[in-house]
Amino acid sequence: MNREIDAGIATHVGTYSDAVEISEASRIVYASGTPGIDDESGELPDGFEQQADLAFQNIIHILAEADMGVEDIAKLTQHLIRREDLANYREIRGKYLGQCKPASMSTILPALVWPNMLIELEVVAAK
Repeated sequence: MNREIDAGIATHVGTYSDAVEISEASRIVYASGTPGIDDESGELPDGFEQQADLAFQNIIHILAEADMGVEDIAKLTQHLIRREDLANYREIRGKYLGQCKPASMSTILPALVWPNMLIELEVVAAK
């Protein structure tokens, strides 16, 4: 079981943990940067909300393949290209993570690999 570490910083910033300790006997999954593309068609929707939903669905699918769930995410890195999407992202993140509070890192980048890609998620999970 992963243990959240509260150093008193994250509570002032957002819904995440300052750190997460992974027990020695854990299996670990490192997920590549995962965009919000449809896993069947390969299509990338135009809107941020649709891309964010698909990105989380893709992460959940990856975790399920490893017999894990969102509760096993130790670290979540989120890359966005528009600061104005942050509020919507927080709502969508909450919808998928619920009470889970992995360690977290957010970046606002000038661009991602594809010109119309608006979000990419990366996780480290342990169980």
